[in-house]
Amino acid sequence: MYCTFFRLQAPPFSIAPDPRYLYPSRLHQEALAHLIYGIGNAGGGIVVLTGEVGTGKTTLCRALIGQLPERTDAALIVNPRLTAHELLAAICDELSIRYDRRRKSIKLLVDAINRHLLAAHADGRHTVVIIDEAQQLDAEVLEQLRLLTNLETDEKKLLQIILFGQPELNALLARPHLRQLAQRITARYHLRPLSRAETIAYVRHRLGVVGGDGALFTAPALWLLHRLSGGVPRMINTIADRALLGAYARGRGRVGWRTVRRAAVEVLGGGAPGRPMAPAPAAAGGRLPWLVALLLLVVLLWLLAANPQLIDGWRRWLIALLSGAEGG
Repeated sequence: MYCTFFRLQAPPFSIAPDPRYLYPSRLHQEALAHLIYGIGNAGGGIVVLTGEVGTGKTTLCRALIGQLPERTDAALIVNPRLTAHELLAAICDELSIRYDRRRKSIKLLVDAINRHLLAAHADGRHTVVIIDEAQQLDAEVLEQLRLLTNLETDEKKLLQIILFGQPELNALLARPHLRQLAQRITARYHLRPLSRAETIAYVRHRLGVVGGDGALFTAPALWLLHRLSGGVPRMINTIADRALLGAYARGRGRVGWRTVRRAAVEVLGGGAPGRPMAPAPAAAGGRLPWLVALLLLVVLLWLLAANPQLIDGWRRWLIALLSGAEGG
């Protein structure tokens, strides 16, 4: 709706996990580089990547799939609410492994996967299983994943497993009965919310992807956007998209802090948790009383410097006042 008005090729703040919009923050770049390196060098084992809701895990997952090293086969599991048998069947389907669908045997599925991995290894191919929203996996399914990491040759592991999930995944993996699985984890990464500088760069990056002007949001608007979103990319997208719509509806060529505040009220219903609605510092009216007080103090100091007798008069008055108080 607002794209034509702002001369944008597409909505810049869609919440769909489109890897084109991935903002390469330092942590995202580091995590992606390590994931790609681990797959390319067939390190095997399990890698865990966690982050709060909306921090960009799924987008990073899609970006990883788009940048997999050559000769890499990937099985992407986006619905982790599966039984162990259903998970193995889903892996077979993703890797085009043929199996007898009439027989509900975990052993037959594991054997089929093992044969495929051995053939892929002989052909110089790597295999990776990527599971999104892994905090929803049952303990039985996690144990089956551990058993899959046992598939190996004398020289190397045949399967790399990458788990994307919310922080609850770490608590799940820390349970005593899953300690053997935890020992197979070769690396852990945690995606934190964006800093203020990263939020500004993130907004400008997404605008740039769709041919937009990086200055479409004013500096106070970006400051407030970071404060109200907490630096969480999904929340940034939601508020920014609503703010663009609000600016369009009012015929404004740029998005100001008031528009961002109205958008956040509409989206959040009064404010992000722990972040009350407040104007950006450049526009805050609360600074005026302090400026007046500072000006009065400067004037008072100037008067005292110009008229030393005033100091003596005030000193005598203060002594008399204190003497009267003591006498009372």
